[in-house]
Amino acid sequence: MMTQRSTPLPHLNIAVGVAAVLAPALHSITDALEWYHGGFSIGQLWLNYVAFLPMPWLLLGLYAVREPRLSVWGLVGALLHGVAFTYFAHTSLYAIAEHVPTYEALWSRLGTLYTAHGACMVIGGLLFAGSALRAGWPRWPLLLFASGLAMNLALTLVLAPDILQTVGTATRNLGLIAMGYDVLFKPASAVA
Repeated sequence: MMTQRSTPLPHLNIAVGVAAVLAPALHSITDALEWYHGGFSIGQLWLNYVAFLPMPWLLLGLYAVREPRLSVWGLVGALLHGVAFTYFAHTSLYAIAEHVPTYEALWSRLGTLYTAHGACMVIGGLLFAGSALRAGWPRWPLLLFASGLAMNLALTLVLAPDILQTVGTATRNLGLIAMGYDVLFKPASAVA
């Protein structure tokens, strides 16, 4: 008896899934390196830049390959999140060029513009996650992603130590990694 062979993932699914696993994982590693060394290093900042290169496209990629399709708010959220990470990639290059020693120093130099892009990241990510939850995407990756964003927002408002921001970022990144894993290894119909 012949068994039916499953269709291989389209190339876009593979690219999105791999990027959604690797980029957030590398970003979390660079945060750990920053924390361990007590600030930025040239190598850590270059790794951070490499991690940030695909980040502006991750939610748009997930929007494109995942079923069921999201509402227009999901697309708006993906775009806002992407704008934020385009800027954040630039801040890595800025920190390298200007020899900025720490995240706090970077934030104090870039001020309102950095904060505005942080707000775009949070609002965009929450719009995307809310739309994906309503569409029936897998809950736990979206809840991790959204709770990491909410944690980052809350810790910014109370001016908590940077290490706590790293926990929020790691939670957000774990949600992205789980979404990438789902794209790679779980058919959309199996996870709805």
